[in-house]
Amino acid sequence: MSEFALATEADLKRARTDHAFRQKLIAQNLDHLLAELNKLRKLDAASDPLRAAQIREGVRLAVRLAEILSALAKNTAPDTTHAA
Repeated sequence: MSEFALATEADLKRARTDHAFRQKLIAQNLDHLLAELNKLRKLDAASDPLRAAQIREGVRLAVRLAEILSALAKNTAPDTTHAA
């Protein structure tokens, strides 16, 4: 996996109008998040409450990103009112 880079304003602007690019950007971010969660999982999260909380938060975000990708695949707008 390549080095993670934050989305630029230009990326975000393009994602608003380019469906395929938006899907790719979200998928790349989901892949990166899952890789980082896997690294955290391999550490002893049970002995570190902060790390365990980070993993839970990351999992919630991963589920939300997956929901967005699924909605995009169906060519519908995701429900952005759903709080993770």
